[in-house]
Amino acid sequence: MKKPKLAHLGAPLVDPRAFILENLHILPTPAVAEILLYTAHPASGLGKLGNQDIYGNDHPPYWAYRWAGGSVLARYILDHPAMVAGLHVLDLGAGSGIVGIAAAKAQATTVVCVDTDPYAAIASRMNAAVNAVNIDTICKDILDDDPPEVDMIAVGDLFYASDIAGRVVAYLDRCITAGIKVLIGDPGREYLPHERLRILSKYSVPDFGNGSVASTDTSAVYLFENKPA
Repeated sequence: MKKPKLAHLGAPLVDPRAFILENLHILPTPAVAEILLYTAHPASGLGKLGNQDIYGNDHPPYWAYRWAGGSVLARYILDHPAMVAGLHVLDLGAGSGIVGIAAAKAQATTVVCVDTDPYAAIASRMNAAVNAVNIDTICKDILDDDPPEVDMIAVGDLFYASDIAGRVVAYLDRCITAGIKVLIGDPGREYLPHERLRILSKYSVPDFGNGSVASTDTSAVYLFENKPA
């Protein structure tokens, strides 16, 4: 797939790929040591990157940090490779691409990482290269689109605000109606749709949020199911 075009966002303050190479550290992810990611640290200077989403709004560089939902999804997929082996997988709100990378390592046939942050798409490709796997990236808001032509959608850490959570649930409803399996990883954020979830596994992993690294808490991987009758 083509790389996301950044021209409509205005010229970046610095070259994103060069910045990531020069300023972020390649580190293993807690609880997912098999996967290495370009990771922010106190001296990263991420403010120089001028991060924006596809709408032109200032957007925190979520892709540069380790989030519990993505970490537990990646851990679950690596522990249960038969869940994705031979399937077409979409990583929704991919951030660093950790979930997509795990799916590729577990022998998914194709992996697409989707995010509304163009720098997340760049970081995902760079992280995939570090881990010697192939993924595709899409920089787009797909939540109003028809269900994609995939077998499985993985969703990590997208239930942090009511508006986005509502749109995600509506999109996932259309996807499971179309026969797509949906896995969700989350540390129990406020807008997680608990009534629609069946827990598959729990993990204790650190989460990043509210400007600091939170203590190690229990996060979980869920199967998103149809509405109760």
